[in-house]
Amino acid sequence: MIVTTANDIAGYEIVEYLGVVRGIIVRSTGIARGFVGGIRSIAGGNIPEYVAVCEEARGHAYQLLIEHAEQVGADGIIAMRYDGSEFMQGSTEVLAYGTAVKIRPVAG
Repeated sequence: MIVTTANDIAGYEIVEYLGVVRGIIVRSTGIARGFVGGIRSIAGGNIPEYVAVCEEARGHAYQLLIEHAEQVGADGIIAMRYDGSEFMQGSTEVLAYGTAVKIRPVAG
């Protein structure tokens, strides 16, 4: 599966657009990370505990995106993006989305 943030895939021709695919996850910080992160936030700066939660959520959303694309028979995903928001206090929603496509190598 080729995934790109571009609107095309170098060396390939898009032969069919299969529609929007997505992966969504809602992740909470958990008690331990939330407590340690809260203490660190007093001092300001980067908060590694919160970064870890965001990275895990982003990775899981990406995997769900790939699974959705495979379900619709895609060879690739173009215009892939992430979107995130606070779902409720202490919980973050991460959405990975893009356009599923069928592709074939450009004859050359």
